[in-house]
Amino acid sequence: MRTLAGLILILEICLLPLSAGNPKASSSAADDQNSLVIVFKDGRQKTYAMSDIARIEVNTSKPPAPAQGQNRFQGKWKVGDGSGGSFFITLERDGGAKKSIGASHGTWVVVDGEARISWDDGWHDALRKTDHGYEKAAFAPGKSFSDEADNVTKAENTEAHPL
Repeated sequence: MRTLAGLILILEICLLPLSAGNPKASSSAADDQNSLVIVFKDGRQKTYAMSDIARIEVNTSKPPAPAQGQNRFQGKWKVGDGSGGSFFITLERDGGAKKSIGASHGTWVVVDGEARISWDDGWHDALRKTDHGYEKAAFAPGKSFSDEADNVTKAENTEAHPL
């Protein structure tokens, strides 16, 4: 439930500049039938025009505190970049993630036995166990983890961790 509350807070912060410049975004749902209304536990409501929203993602998984299998993914990973090169991803115990190329900050959780990483630049990576080891699947901004990956490369944890 904390994850959903965090998502709503982030959504509100991200969309605040849009609603400030658009008086229609703050109108009531009765005035604008093409709107999204978020009702918070304390009764506050926030309305957004659907035309201002690109995507809504709701993470219904439980927060990693620690998630089952999280130890398996913690540490520094050498992964492919999809163009024949490689870079490093570091998954931290507190859910933070770093990488050596692009937007260097992100967050990660374990969902369905894989580490799902969301980067600040909109890219998403998933580290998955396969029959032949681990792989990294990369998803471009605008895609979700259920979409087809833009590239899939080998992933190798450079630090030993107990399963």
